[in-house]
Order: sequence, then structure tokens, then C-alpha cells
Amino acid sequence: MQRILVTGGCGFIGSEFIRRQLATYDDVTIVNLDALTYAGNVENLAEIERHARYEFHKGDIADRDLVMRLLAGNPFDAVVNFAAESHVDRSLLDSGPFVRTNVVGTQVLLDACREAKVPRYVQVSTDEVYGSLGPTGLFTEETPLAPNSPYSASKAAADMLVHAYHHSFHFPAIITRCSNNYGPYQFPEKLLPLFITNLLANEQVPVYGSGQNVRDWIHVSDHCRGIDAALRRGKVGEVYNFGGRCEKTNLEITHLLLELLEKPKTLIRYVADRPGHDLRYAIDCSKAERELGWNPEVTFSEGLRSTIDWYRANSGWVSRVKSGEYRRYYTEQYGARLT
Repeated sequence: MQRILVTGGCGFIGSEFIRRQLATYDDVTIVNLDALTYAGNVENLAEIERHARYEFHKGDIADRDLVMRLLAGNPFDAVVNFAAESHVDRSLLDSGPFVRTNVVGTQVLLDACREAKVPRYVQVSTDEVYGSLGPTGLFTEETPLAPNSPYSASKAAADMLVHAYHHSFHFPAIITRCSNNYGPYQFPEKLLPLFITNLLANEQVPVYGSGQNVRDWIHVSDHCRGIDAALRRGKVGEVYNFGGRCEKTNLEITHLLLELLEKPKTLIRYVADRPGHDLRYAIDCSKAERELGWNPEVTFSEGLRSTIDWYRANSGWVSRVKSGEYRRYYTEQYGARLT
């Protein structure tokens, strides 16, 4: 496997995947196609932007002409699709961009890959397509899709398109689904980077409802090792779940961050719960462990401390990201201004 097209490679997870591929494999060239919307940041890949085996192309996966030209003119051994609008809260404000990128963009990419006869395709998805769990049970690859937000509905639609292309055309696709990621370079609208950066600035953190919603947490490096394993060893037509086996309520996370950062509980601000907020996600990743030889390696304690250290050491990155449009969004979503 020598040439890989990565879409959405300037985002949080995509950029980790690219850095890891170039560091791990001497024979891999990465071509990164990213539209550089608000969460796509070329600064995330500053350390490898001049790498001899890395190319960047600015573009939208929903732009059919552009995608067709790129794939027709460059033979690829694989395509890994990270490109997506990915935040539930934003999808509740406006679902249009989610349908365009996550559904139409995926369809355009699938058509272009078929025409170019790309031999391997990985669709990077989310556990949110499964809906919500009660207090017990785990999502498996056989769990029916039951998305509850515009974001998760758009990702489920994309997954179903990928499945349909495999079934109808024998398209060589694999789907991966993962629980909540955390780690360096994550855009600070998601819970952990939002709370870490707010607390470092002595600002309040907005906890939805009572804070009892449960998520399974996985370090981004473990997730990207899983995607790599699926790409190289996964069976075409299969779905692989990746999780951290680490369930925490949002309030548990909040109190842990307050403790680690030595901040007072007065910085907690409870806000109205978001519409249709799923109660609990939890992943059964035994299939990936069994068939791909993968398992999560970063403990939550280790990963959280290193993530805090990264945001503390990269205050310049944070300040550049938390500006302009982000401040407008924050005010609209949480009813409060950043200082």
C-alpha cells in the first residue's frame, strides 16, 4: 500500500492518522484533500507540511468535478474518508452542511472511487449511528442503526450508502465506527478540549442537563491504530467498532478535570440539555480485537493528563482557534460569552 488519499486530513482525527502513517511506514505517500472548514486546520499538520511523501489539496468532497479529476489523475491504493461535519450541537442549529458533506460528499467520493477502480476504501464513522443505550448493554457491529440527531442521521445515511455500494457493485469498502475521541489538536467545541481550555482560562464550563449522559472514551492514537488495522487487515464489506472500554458520565469528567487542574466547583455552569440528547454510548470492540489484532493501549488517566499538558503547552494554537466564528457559535449555543 503506497499511495493513500485521506479526505478531511486537516481535522483532529485525520491529522493524527496522517502523522502516524508517515511515521510508521516508509513506503506510504499521503495525499490530503480537505475543504478547510472551521474545524479543518492546516496548522495541525505543520510538522509534516514539507514532508517528501505528503501532498495537500484544498477541496470539497462534494465537488464532483474536483474529486473526479483528483482520482482520475492519481492512482491510489486506498482512500480513507474522514471528511465530515461532526458536531451534534451544530447539526441541531443547521443540518444542511451535514447532509451536503456527510451524505452527498460520501456519494460523490464513492462514485469517483468506483470509476477510478480504487482497490480499498475505508469509511470512518461513529457509534452515534446506533442511537442510545439504556443503563446496560453494548453496541456491536450487528446493532441496528437508529440515529437520533441530524449529525448521526447523516453519518448513518453515509454508512448505508457505503454498504449499498459494496452490496450492489462489490465495491471494496470497510466501515469503522468509534466511540468518543480525545487527544491533542481536537477542536474546542467538543467536551474535553472545551472544558480543558475554559478551565485553563478560569472560565466556566457548560454542563448539559444533570451531566449524567455516559460516553465511552478512546484516545485518538488508539482510534487511528484501529483504522490502520482495518485498512490493512480488515475484510471488505465488514464493519469494525473501536472503543476504549472507558465509560464516564459527563459530570464525572467535569469533576476529574476540576481536580487535575485544581479549579473550584463554582466553575461548573449547568445549561439546558440539548434536544434529544442520547443517554449512553458503549462499544463492544471484541471483533476488532479478535479479527484485527487491535486493542486500546492508552489508559484514560494517562491520555487525559497528556491531553491537558498538550493544551497547556499550545496556548497559541488554542487562542487562534477560539476566535472569530467560534466565539459567535459559543454564544449562540451556550448563552454566554467567552472572556
